[in-house]
Amino acid sequence: MGLDGAYAQLDPLDPPETPTPKRPHRATLFAVPSVLFLLAFLILTLIHPRLRGDAAASAGSCGNSCRIVLVESIPEGMNITSPTNPSTFEAWLELLSSARRSVDIASFYWTLTNEDTRTHEPSAAQGELILSELLRLPRRGVAVRVAVSAPSAKAPLDDLRALERGGAAVRAVDMPRLTGGVLHTKFWLVDGVHLYLGSANMDWRALTQVKELGAAIFNCSCLAEDLGKIFEAYWALGVPDAAIPAPWPDNFSTAINAATPLQLRLNGSAAAVYFSSSPPPLCASGRTPDLSALLSVIDGADRWVDVAVMSYLPGTEFQRPERFWPAIDERLRRAAFERGVRVRVMAGCWPHSRPAMFPFLKSLAAVNDDRARLRVEVRLFLVPASAAQSRIPFARVSHNKFMVTDKAAYVGTSNWSGDYFERTAGSALVVAQAGSGTFRERLQEVFQRDWSSGYSVDIGDTESWAGRCGPR
Repeated sequence: MGLDGAYAQLDPLDPPETPTPKRPHRATLFAVPSVLFLLAFLILTLIHPRLRGDAAASAGSCGNSCRIVLVESIPEGMNITSPTNPSTFEAWLELLSSARRSVDIASFYWTLTNEDTRTHEPSAAQGELILSELLRLPRRGVAVRVAVSAPSAKAPLDDLRALERGGAAVRAVDMPRLTGGVLHTKFWLVDGVHLYLGSANMDWRALTQVKELGAAIFNCSCLAEDLGKIFEAYWALGVPDAAIPAPWPDNFSTAINAATPLQLRLNGSAAAVYFSSSPPPLCASGRTPDLSALLSVIDGADRWVDVAVMSYLPGTEFQRPERFWPAIDERLRRAAFERGVRVRVMAGCWPHSRPAMFPFLKSLAAVNDDRARLRVEVRLFLVPASAAQSRIPFARVSHNKFMVTDKAAYVGTSNWSGDYFERTAGSALVVAQAGSGTFRERLQEVFQRDWSSGYSVDIGDTESWAGRCGPR
């Protein structure tokens, strides 16, 4: 299943008839007591000059202290012009250096070293440094917890074993058994006040060989506490023989959602913010399901919707038999037809792209018609690769998963096909902001930069991409 299938080392989204991965024995890796732990976070004021600005933050307050930064991974060798943003590596390193009490990471899989991928690639150094810094945390008195998708027999486990030996607590969430999907989310929580959420996996390639985008938020205990409830749900499901509660206990519930977003100031500008989660069975009372959040962002657009996602398919990818699943595709077409909204979709293109994605993208592009005043455009984003880079397994692709409109920004962890919203654990950040200098505006600038770049080709220009996208 390509990049989001753990680089062919995991196959977690097999059809239902495929046996689920064998759970580790309780006395071996990831063995945990069968109790629910709730971690109490202390609030610290820690400010980094580049990533967070220089405004002082008062502990426990989200009044004017919250800072949000758009962070990216730009694959080595790409010539990306302005705007340039702090890198994912820089953001992760700053989060680790800031940690004083706790670091919680929700992740799909771990391959942070060359040893994991059986490579000898110098660009793995950033991932290896991140792992070494994580291993130092328990020695500094920092509690580390990792919730990870239950690995398959072929999954590399060296990083996770090293974390456990170093004092971190690791729980494997058996999503194949619980929902038929995987734990696909990607976020960090630090000291209960800082966080990262975005497309980057715990993989060295996500720092130097894959195009990624995420958001780092600093000095914002109110948002970190709410995202922490999603982490605690994963943590609770990581005990042996766990079952999804119905309903979830009240301490997992939230009042922060699409109907009542948190009103606060981000970078000094008024914003309405919430986190969504998938699949619906993992959503406690008050939590907006991720698909509902995504559709509401589309529905809220007055003028335009811009989408950048690795995989776009109005169907299921991993269920057998595959099903038609038009929820997102239909909503984009409706926005163009009923409200005259301009729609632009930019999908990732690489040898592991699903062949069925391209006829559907061409169909969406065919909606564009000047006489009918329908404005729909579709492009593919191709990450170039040298001969040496081409030999790096499952790299050199745009792995972004974001949307920006004239009203809101949506940064998620899921590809846009049915499995990710119905069976797979993912999460997203939604930020509604008006005015200039906002996170939403910054995200739109990134989309426009990529859309207009030489790495973007029109879906109709088949000769430019046919030999590079999908199995050959």
